[in-house]
Amino acid sequence: MKIRFPDPHSNPPISATEALPGRSEATPVPESHFVLGTPLAGPYPEGIQVTHLAMGCFWGAEKLFWQLPGVYSTAVGYCAGQTPNPTYQEVCSERTGHTEAVRVVFDPETLPFLGLLRTFWEGHDPTQGMRQGNDLGTQYRSGIYPGSSELRIVTDESMQIYQAELETAGYGKITTEIIDSTTFYFAEEYHQQYLAKNPAGYCGIGGTGVTCPSGIGS
Repeated sequence: MKIRFPDPHSNPPISATEALPGRSEATPVPESHFVLGTPLAGPYPEGIQVTHLAMGCFWGAEKLFWQLPGVYSTAVGYCAGQTPNPTYQEVCSERTGHTEAVRVVFDPETLPFLGLLRTFWEGHDPTQGMRQGNDLGTQYRSGIYPGSSELRIVTDESMQIYQAELETAGYGKITTEIIDSTTFYFAEEYHQQYLAKNPAGYCGIGGTGVTCPSGIGS
C-alpha cells in the first residue's frame, strides 16, 4: 500500500490546540561551535545574515553547511511548529508541528544566499513531503525560512528554476515548505555538530542527483 503524507503547502502538521504545551525555558546550548569555534547563538558580526533550512535529518544537513566557505556558524534546532521550546522527543512524537532545521549564519559577501540554496536543493530530495529517504515523519519535511522579504524573493525564484530541472529528470512537484519568518528553537547540546563528534553517526539525507543550473549559485 502506498503511504500518503500530507502536503506541507496545504495544512500545518498539527494545530495549536492539538500541540503539546511546551515550556517557557529555552534549551541551553554551548557558547562555541564545536568545529568552527564561532558563537553558536550569537552575537554575530555586523553584515552577517541568518537563515534557517530544513532538509531531513539535521545532523547531516548541518555538516553540509558548516563546510561551506563563507559560513560563519551553524546550529541545529526546530522550526515552524506550535510548541514553545520543544524537546527532541516531543518533536519526534509529531505533536509539536516542528521540522528539524539548521540555522545557517553566513557572510553574503563571501557566500551569496543562492550558494546556500544550491547546497540545499542538491543535498536532499525536496519532492518527498513528510519524509527524507528512510526517515519518516513531519519533522523530516523540507523547508526554507528565509528571514527577510529579499531572501524570500531569491528563494521563490530558485525553486521555480530547480522545479524545471527536477521535472526534466522525471521527479514530481517540490513540497518544500516556505515561510518568511519562523521561531527557531535550539536543539539539545548533544545534537549540535553531531557528526563532528560522532563521525560514524547515521543520517539519511541524500540528493536526487539533479544539479542546479547556473542560475542558482555559482
